[in-house]
Amino acid sequence: MQVKLIVALKRVFQKHNYSLLNYEVKMNLSVKIGSLTLKNPVTVASGTAGYGEELSAFYNLSEIGAVITKGLSLKPRPGNSGNRIIETPSGILNSIGLENVGIEKFLSQKLPFLEKQNATIIANAAGHSIEENVELCRILSAEKKIHAIELNVSCPNVKEGGIAFGSDIQLMRKLLTEVREVCTLPLIVKLSPNVSDITQFALCAEECGADAVSAINTLVGMKIDIKRKTPHFNNKVAGLSGPAVRPIAVRMVYQIFEKVSIPILGLGGISNVEDALEFILAGARAISIGTMNLVYPVRAAEIAEGLSDYMTENGIDDINDLVGYAHSSGISPQ
Repeated sequence: MQVKLIVALKRVFQKHNYSLLNYEVKMNLSVKIGSLTLKNPVTVASGTAGYGEELSAFYNLSEIGAVITKGLSLKPRPGNSGNRIIETPSGILNSIGLENVGIEKFLSQKLPFLEKQNATIIANAAGHSIEENVELCRILSAEKKIHAIELNVSCPNVKEGGIAFGSDIQLMRKLLTEVREVCTLPLIVKLSPNVSDITQFALCAEECGADAVSAINTLVGMKIDIKRKTPHFNNKVAGLSGPAVRPIAVRMVYQIFEKVSIPILGLGGISNVEDALEFILAGARAISIGTMNLVYPVRAAEIAEGLSDYMTENGIDDINDLVGYAHSSGISPQ
């Protein structure tokens, strides 16, 4: 109500050439993910922001809600060989292979930088076995500088023939049950969209004690090199991200919101504040900027500012009032 009054006063004052001096509008952009409070709903997605060092050249990382790190493993990973990325219509295909410096080097060399930036830090765990994920979450939970853990269940379980944890609900349940026993930080489960019904996996995450889910990870895609007549990537398939996947991601967030009560971190092709608002209205309490970080590195900070402007212009006191608002009318997508 207060914001609506201020907006009305601004219009009157501007019409009569007056000014609003020293009047502060109290507007809430903060959101909660479990016990973690983010100053605003904007985060940068794992794998698109490194460990924050590159993005810090464009804006102060404390301006956004959180930085989600590259996926971490116990030991360093070199990633996939051969081609790793290619542009597609309205997106990219990537086959990076979860290259990372390993947990030890992350804690000793990368984490101190993020701490100096006064950033809220969400560490992404990307183990290739239940045991590795449990150990990663145990180590990360003991680190006071880390505020939450995002668990990437799209990783292949090498002990089960390479099947992704997030595509087998019983395997995911076993993983989350064991991780939850050692994870003392807010736990966000990053869901795979490459399943028949993502809501069942969201429900599984909630039942296993997750504090939130993030949706969606990349869609499986492929590129054929017509000159070589072979797949472009050595790994054959790759992850599709960018604006091309946004309508699918919005639909999945909308459906998940109707099934679970835990917060949703929405991502998938967000390029501007309008896209971010779509996800929030669909049910996302927070959002992640991914591919756009590679195109326009300052965009996450701009979206955070844009959300504030939108709230002022539309007389909205609290960003949380918009979460899931699209469900108040209309028909649920099938």
